[in-house]
Amino acid sequence: MIRVAITGVGVISAIGKNAQEFWGSLQQGRSGIRPIQAPGCSGLRFPNGAEVTDYNSADYIDEKQAPIMDRFAEFAIIAAREAVRDSALEFTPEMKAGGAVITGACVGGQTSEDRQFEGLYRHGRNRCHPLTIPRIMANAGASLISMEMGLTGAGFTLSTACASAAHAIGLAYWLVRSGGAPIAISGGSEAPFSLGLLKAWEAMRVVSPTTCRPFCRDRNGMILGEGGAMMVLEPLEAAQARGAKIYAELCGFGMSSDASHITHPSTEGPSLAMQRALADGGIEPTLVGYINAHGTGTDVNDPTEAAAIRQVFGAHADQIAVSSTKSMHGHALGAAAAMEAAATVLGMHHRVLPPTANFTEIDPAIQLDVIANQARPAQVEYALSNSFAFGGLNATLAFRRVLTPCN
Repeated sequence: MIRVAITGVGVISAIGKNAQEFWGSLQQGRSGIRPIQAPGCSGLRFPNGAEVTDYNSADYIDEKQAPIMDRFAEFAIIAAREAVRDSALEFTPEMKAGGAVITGACVGGQTSEDRQFEGLYRHGRNRCHPLTIPRIMANAGASLISMEMGLTGAGFTLSTACASAAHAIGLAYWLVRSGGAPIAISGGSEAPFSLGLLKAWEAMRVVSPTTCRPFCRDRNGMILGEGGAMMVLEPLEAAQARGAKIYAELCGFGMSSDASHITHPSTEGPSLAMQRALADGGIEPTLVGYINAHGTGTDVNDPTEAAAIRQVFGAHADQIAVSSTKSMHGHALGAAAAMEAAATVLGMHHRVLPPTANFTEIDPAIQLDVIANQARPAQVEYALSNSFAFGGLNATLAFRRVLTPCN
């Protein structure tokens, strides 16, 4: 079985327009949550979001491509370009022929869709823009990445709500591990700041009117975010042979379904996902030193996830550092798991674990070692990244530290 290395990371988010800026904000515990600036999105019950600010698509996207690309697809290609540059990988003909692009997206081109619906229903127009479908389709990011990189292997997009990118990365990992693809680009992207979608979230009453405080006694909801994150996955042996920088080894993947409730999470489903990730990687639970939690900051999610962690790890849960980086980059829906996987491997690589920002006081019902407000220097052997979605769809990625001369 082929071991799989992560050799490239690309990110665009509310806390940084590239991986270096993203990591700098994580390390400093700097939150990107601020008043929503998206046009036409005022007057909501929740005033704040985690948007990519001072963003000009013309800085990244050729004017000939721009008409076919929604903001979420732009984020996908921007993150993928950075990840490939970061990997310093030169695609051989064999890599191009079999290289995979597997992405996650929850809502796809929501901004473009809202704009066309507004024209039809509010302004009475009788036609849509001819490029509406290419702009709104959820697979646009994957398709554009494969076209730009010339990768003709497996290419597809998964939509499993907040676990989309975790499922994408996990399946890309299995594909490379099995020899089904020589390399893979995988992650997720999302751009949910359009009025129609925000009003739908407003109706659910799970978005905070202030900020995101995961695991805190006074938490009052999640904060929506946007952006994209992508990774380059390649065989560990090949990466070591070419002297590549290796952030971590992706060494396990587990997934499960709650099969119980469409929005209310269970303890059993998340527990199974973690257990299966550990089993898939042959990892002893006592070796895990860090978990990047799903950690949405809602009343129900946080204690449920804490209970699931305790169920899997027992007394060892006291020795595991836990944080939710959603407190900084927001809940980016289909892109969230990719950002959190990036945060996890960057933390392992730099030997610094990112904190939970905006932290006040631990909820007594949550018996975890939460990293509060300030990053924690630590060298961990194994780490998990959890993603638990509406619909009861759970995914956990497991990472292992790799010692190389380049690290």
